[in-house]
Amino acid sequence: MPVYGRRRVGKTELLLRFISDKPAVYFSASQKLRASQMADLMRAAATALGASELAASSPGTWEAALRLVIGAAPRDRKLVLVLDEFQWLCESSPELPSVIQRLWDLEWQRGNQVMVILCGSFIGFMEREVLGARSPLHGRRSADLRIDPFGYQEAAGFHSRWSHEEHARAHFVCGGIPAYLQRFDPHRSVAQNITNEFFSLDAFFQREPEFLLREELAEVKQASSVLEAIALGRRSQKDIAGAVGLTASALAPHLKSLTGLGYLERIAPLSPRPPSKKAVVYRVADPLLRFWFRFVEPHASTLRRMRPDKAFDQLVAPEWEAFCGEGFERLCREALWSLYAAEGVTGRSQIGEYWDRSTQLDVVGLRSDGWIDLGECKWSGRPSLASASREILQRAALFPADGKTVRAHLFFRKAPRRDGSAVEVHDLDDLYSIAS
Repeated sequence: MPVYGRRRVGKTELLLRFISDKPAVYFSASQKLRASQMADLMRAAATALGASELAASSPGTWEAALRLVIGAAPRDRKLVLVLDEFQWLCESSPELPSVIQRLWDLEWQRGNQVMVILCGSFIGFMEREVLGARSPLHGRRSADLRIDPFGYQEAAGFHSRWSHEEHARAHFVCGGIPAYLQRFDPHRSVAQNITNEFFSLDAFFQREPEFLLREELAEVKQASSVLEAIALGRRSQKDIAGAVGLTASALAPHLKSLTGLGYLERIAPLSPRPPSKKAVVYRVADPLLRFWFRFVEPHASTLRRMRPDKAFDQLVAPEWEAFCGEGFERLCREALWSLYAAEGVTGRSQIGEYWDRSTQLDVVGLRSDGWIDLGECKWSGRPSLASASREILQRAALFPADGKTVRAHLFFRKAPRRDGSAVEVHDLDDLYSIAS
């Protein structure tokens, strides 16, 4: 059973709870040579199964190692074998998927004595090398589980006393990553938490992105430069390449690996018509990295001479509302899925955004029933409902709807009076109370 998702999303915690009352061997791999990996597995199995002889064994192959582990398990109950950070095992032992496939086909599935869970944080690797059609393990999984970050509504449960506006601001920085949300003190504001957790000398988030990149990537400097360029506003492949000093061909592998990890997203304008390849842009998908590469990393030298409160006031505050505005657009696109569920919309849907030379729309929903939802997001200021309605209807008229029925939406941080509105109006209180 493959279990995968980006780092810090809670995969390991979920697996440890699952095996807590079962005969199980949990092994988390690291970047080591093949022999060291096998020795570490044998020690983990010796402790988990109370079989001290395993720790002294020296299997020469993965097949021999796995046979020893399974052989030491109790016969009366199924053993759960968890191989966490599976990408690191395959890096030092590319033959391992084939070994597991052979053992599964010839022995394990017939005896029904073992459940194998392969867990990884490199999403692209897991989808390609474990789930992909060319993988030796293809077609042998009983199930697969992709662990995604919490949605904005679920994430709010970490700080139940906060207002919806504070929930949203925290989501713009932490996303739905449990390990990050837990770092924010519910008795402080989001701004105070950012000050303490990003700008203090021993702050948890000050080095977290560096740790993530060093764990996952060989060329950290190039990846960091790419992420910083995109976080600071470079979006097209040409502009990113120019900002980091790489050719387009040299940049492409970094974009691919960062997208595979879930740190970048590749976006094209969404409409009923196929997008042009030239319209594709990149954006930092991970909220923490988006914040860090915009406000922390570019000022690393300056931060060493600034008090945390001054760092927030001088580096973050001037652009904080603009940053939250970008996050609000993402939250509204996420909320459209919940709106569809609450309305009982069935069939396939696509949700994204749209832009061309004449118009830009923050939220686009293409529904298989022939409807199109178009939305505009208003985080800052106090726009009147009348002027905002005129604006979204004008923009909607320029959208290539190709004869489909269009419904217009306005999303506000705090909605003005809605009397007589010609469009669907939503604000944060509405979005956080949707029953999906």
